[in-house]
Amino acid sequence: MRIGEVIGRVTMSRLHPALRGGRFLIALPMPLAALTEDSPARGEEVIVFDNLGAGPGSIIGISEGREAANPFGKIKTPVDAFCACLIDQISV
Repeated sequence: MRIGEVIGRVTMSRLHPALRGGRFLIALPMPLAALTEDSPARGEEVIVFDNLGAGPGSIIGISEGREAANPFGKIKTPVDAFCACLIDQISV
């Protein structure tokens, strides 16, 4: 799991039926320097499926790969990154 900052959302005209009830966000992964030293450094943008209600400026936990599709059960879902949690505070 990586920690990221939400910078926007994706608008689509069509959606896979398994993804009803959520939306896609644009998030920037935060490296260790951003978490410990409040550095403005960020990683490359990631498109994340969210059903928790994160918005711009939110800090989230991002699950990627096979773990991102686990919340959907055995339904084949086209998801590579999933918003697993909303983070209120980080202590390093």
